[in-house]
Amino acid sequence: MAAGIGVFALAWLFIAIDLARFVQILEAANPVYLTVLPLAIATEQLVRAWKWRQFLMVLKPVATFRLFGAIMAGYLANILVPLGVSPFVRSWLIARLDEIRMSAVLATAAMDRLLDGLVYLLFVGIVLSFAVFPDPTGNLYLSFMVGAAGSFALIALLALAVIGHRRNMQQGRGWLLRLAGRLPGATARRVGALLYSFADGLVWPPSRWRGLGVVGASLLIKLIAATHFFWAGLAFGVVLAPIDYLFLMVFLGFLIISTRLARIPGGFVFGGIYALDLLGVGKEEALAMVVTVQVASLVTVVVIGALALWRNGLSLAHLRTRKEADDAQG
Repeated sequence: MAAGIGVFALAWLFIAIDLARFVQILEAANPVYLTVLPLAIATEQLVRAWKWRQFLMVLKPVATFRLFGAIMAGYLANILVPLGVSPFVRSWLIARLDEIRMSAVLATAAMDRLLDGLVYLLFVGIVLSFAVFPDPTGNLYLSFMVGAAGSFALIALLALAVIGHRRNMQQGRGWLLRLAGRLPGATARRVGALLYSFADGLVWPPSRWRGLGVVGASLLIKLIAATHFFWAGLAFGVVLAPIDYLFLMVFLGFLIISTRLARIPGGFVFGGIYALDLLGVGKEEALAMVVTVQVASLVTVVVIGALALWRNGLSLAHLRTRKEADDAQG
């Protein structure tokens, strides 16, 4: 079903797009802005690495550039195995290089993602409050409201689960420990150790300045992400209002999650064209912008991710096998 939707969308794309004009638009692209775009993408992930470092400080100081390489290697693995493995791969890599338990590192990545979710909802609120939705039926606005409410409920539940697990491990109780205790002896001890280790990473940065820093970094990450279409648009002579770039970021954020869950291929491309079309951008220019953003992201991830693996003496095959082995060991 999902593959059928993807094929239908691809057929619609070839019918709706004037390919000759699309090629002309690509040929006239401004190379300066095409160069700035991957730099913006890399900068966004560098800021993310610094933010992750603040959470990891409770376990062990790790260099920002090492975390940057691990993040990009995780994204590279996610391209090859599109099953959401990025947090596991980057956590495994840092645990391996810095001799930290992977479950604790994974917990810091979870805290990092949880903060990102909260900040993302803040931008959703800004878009809902200030953006003029090009949607006469109101269905798009309603979808945003429903998506925001559902996301807030999910993040709130996750936050409560994090607080509850941390407290239970500190007190040596909880249903997870009871469940682990019913397993065979060696397995019970191993699972129990994993639960305690995971709780060690569920910590907010203890310093007030580090806490403010991670919030500021998360805000900056989203703002940089919103400039992806700004730079891509400038390359093809398209300029939108500032709030429109925030609209694109939150709209595509919702859409990417939905299409991944539904296993619908090409969601970013078709969703980007649809959103840009709503904002008055021609379909050919929209396709050029979307393809440029996607290609720049892929190239940046592949180059930096592969370089990070090579620098640490790893191949992609080695990464897969060692990750499975370390996961089994906890």
